[in-house]
Amino acid sequence: MASVGDRIREIREELGLTLDKLADKTGISKGFLSDVETGKRDISSEYLLKIADVMGASLDYLLRGENSTSTSTRQKPVEIPSELSEAAQQLKLSYAQTLELLEANQSVVARRSSKSLKRFGVDDWKELYKAIRKVYG
Repeated sequence: MASVGDRIREIREELGLTLDKLADKTGISKGFLSDVETGKRDISSEYLLKIADVMGASLDYLLRGENSTSTSTRQKPVEIPSELSEAAQQLKLSYAQTLELLEANQSVVARRSSKSLKRFGVDDWKELYKAIRKVYG
């Protein structure tokens, strides 16, 4: 039975990514990625999410091998705006918290008219984070 590491390697190779390139794109060391692929180390959910986002793979597939790996069924990799990345660093947010903030923004934007949309700056992201924390604790 294929492991999480086997499925990561399979998709990485299908995409033509070397371990060096995957490490560079995810911010995870090449040695750690190699150990995960060979089954020598387990992987945290945060790292697995980073890998899934970079490769456009579903977590279901990586964890359980349950859905198709063909390129046509993969999700688009997550793109975190540089302003959000900077705000996340200043607020000391985890990767998961940063993704939640991005999804909250996208949810709000999806409900608004495109006439009044502007690109969020660092301070806008910080204000959105504060507003969400105020409402949800």
